[in-house]
Amino acid sequence: MLRIAVPNKGTLSGPAAQMLQEAGYRQRSDPKDLLCRDVANDVEFFYLRPRDIATYVGSGDLDLGITGRDLLIDAESDAEELLDLGFGKATFRFAAVPGSLKGSEPGDLAGLRVATAYPGVMQRYLAEHGVTAEVIRLDGAVENAIRLGVADVIADVVETGATLRQAGLETLGEPILRSSAVLIRRAGSDTGNAGFKQLLRRLQGVLVARRYVMLAYDVRADSLDAAVALTPGIESPTISPLHREGWVAVQAMVLREEMHRIMDELYDVGARAILVTDIHACRL
Repeated sequence: MLRIAVPNKGTLSGPAAQMLQEAGYRQRSDPKDLLCRDVANDVEFFYLRPRDIATYVGSGDLDLGITGRDLLIDAESDAEELLDLGFGKATFRFAAVPGSLKGSEPGDLAGLRVATAYPGVMQRYLAEHGVTAEVIRLDGAVENAIRLGVADVIADVVETGATLRQAGLETLGEPILRSSAVLIRRAGSDTGNAGFKQLLRRLQGVLVARRYVMLAYDVRADSLDAAVALTPGIESPTISPLHREGWVAVQAMVLREEMHRIMDELYDVGARAILVTDIHACRL
């Protein structure tokens, strides 16, 4: 039975469970449950703290897990990323009092104290840039570290930056890390069994279904080439003759973010009855 770790709470918990449900897997009905067994798919889901998931997967006690890329790196475990799941996006950045540093390059951190709740991420960043600085681990309220004299700079997850501005801080330089939810496994582990392949294929299908929509329209046969140029589909569009002579029906997958532009351009080349439907699941 495949053993998979899922975040038990926090911003990753709900979207992770939703994606697994869309992929056809049973999830817990009570948020207090720590285990959910999906007998039909031969999978067990363990609900754990997001910070602990990489540790359990890296040790081999669990086969796979869903956690944040930032938490994976911070754990410094033997787990590795397999698939970006596209939700839980976050940006990890430096912040300091305006004008307090010489500059915003990595080398400007040399000799400074950096407070963060992600010491593993910070240590890796400093090592990659050959910079020596003191990393101070805090569990929360990192924004107060500079005001209280604990640190010179902080490194934290930044969304809008409003909390930093309230603390009298501003972001510095380029982002340290862009994070999102990822599927992880133990580095080098054998993931060739049928259960793993099914899970990966299903999750990839959900990702595609979320990015694409199915576009259907009618168009005159003499305008078909122009219309198909706008909707080439994944492999090729489906084209069927209509009862109305000289007209055909076309179906093709298009990117959700481009559907309105494509619909406008299809109308301009003579397409009519242009319809869009969601894709709930797919296998490509």
